[in-house]
Amino acid sequence: MRIGFLALLSILVALASTAAAHGQKRIALSYDDAPRSDGALYTGNARTTRLINALEAVDAGPVVFFVATAGISNSENGQARLEAYASAGHILANHTHSHMWAHQTSAEEYLADVNLAQTHLSEFQNTRPWFRFPYLDEGRRPDHVTTLANGLEARGLVNGYVTVDTYDWHLETQFQQALQDGLTVDYDALRALYIRLSLEAAEFYDQIAMEALGHSPVHVLLLHENDLAAHFSSDLVAAFRAAGWEIVHPDDAYTDPLPTPSTQLTSQGRVAALAIDTGREPLALQHWAIDAAAINRRIADQGVFREP
Repeated sequence: MRIGFLALLSILVALASTAAAHGQKRIALSYDDAPRSDGALYTGNARTTRLINALEAVDAGPVVFFVATAGISNSENGQARLEAYASAGHILANHTHSHMWAHQTSAEEYLADVNLAQTHLSEFQNTRPWFRFPYLDEGRRPDHVTTLANGLEARGLVNGYVTVDTYDWHLETQFQQALQDGLTVDYDALRALYIRLSLEAAEFYDQIAMEALGHSPVHVLLLHENDLAAHFSSDLVAAFRAAGWEIVHPDDAYTDPLPTPSTQLTSQGRVAALAIDTGREPLALQHWAIDAAAINRRIADQGVFREP
């Protein structure tokens, strides 16, 4: 069934009524992998300008960009683009230099890559000592996980976890392929799907938090610095607010962090990991927003991309 933006607004009204009954929900926005290279819709430079303007237009306040510092030299004007984010008041934090899988990399090599990223980030203003694991992969062997955690702590770095994971990167991949294939894009349908991807995931994991933790934490939403973010972030912020959410400063999330889970399964976000600690089954904590096949079905059902 195709759902346009107006239909989405009616859903937001219902969600807002539910939110009012449960009190204010808070969420910080985070964008991984900056600075990314050119896309089919925007060059890297244009993307940075549009994303800064989009966030400013809705007074979203600071967001955090987790920087894979290899992109500074691998993308056009990478240094200047990060400086533009920082100058606009946004935060920069460590996402490694090379964007490696932790479980496939020795602790020594991994932490050396973290060091390299930290060296690059020292050249910028408005940074924080936060570290986000690429792929949310913190390792899979207990000894390896502990070594990495201890290594980050020794470097004064705090785990920049997420509580709301999404595969916005997969929707972006499908979008980029559609443009390259010359397909017609229904941007209203794409906007609605982009918003639902994050908003429904946020509602889902907030409910899990209420059940497993007994309260609604300051959530952290995982997005990426991509063309969809540049095109739709202002709409996303407006939709979250319409559904009863407050967009907050990332400092609010990490100043009073959630506990560290004992489970090794962190790829669904910290709320899900803590729920697993309480005995919840991992599969019951997997939302459609982190299921590529489910996203593809919605793309097809809603006619997001069509033959010209």
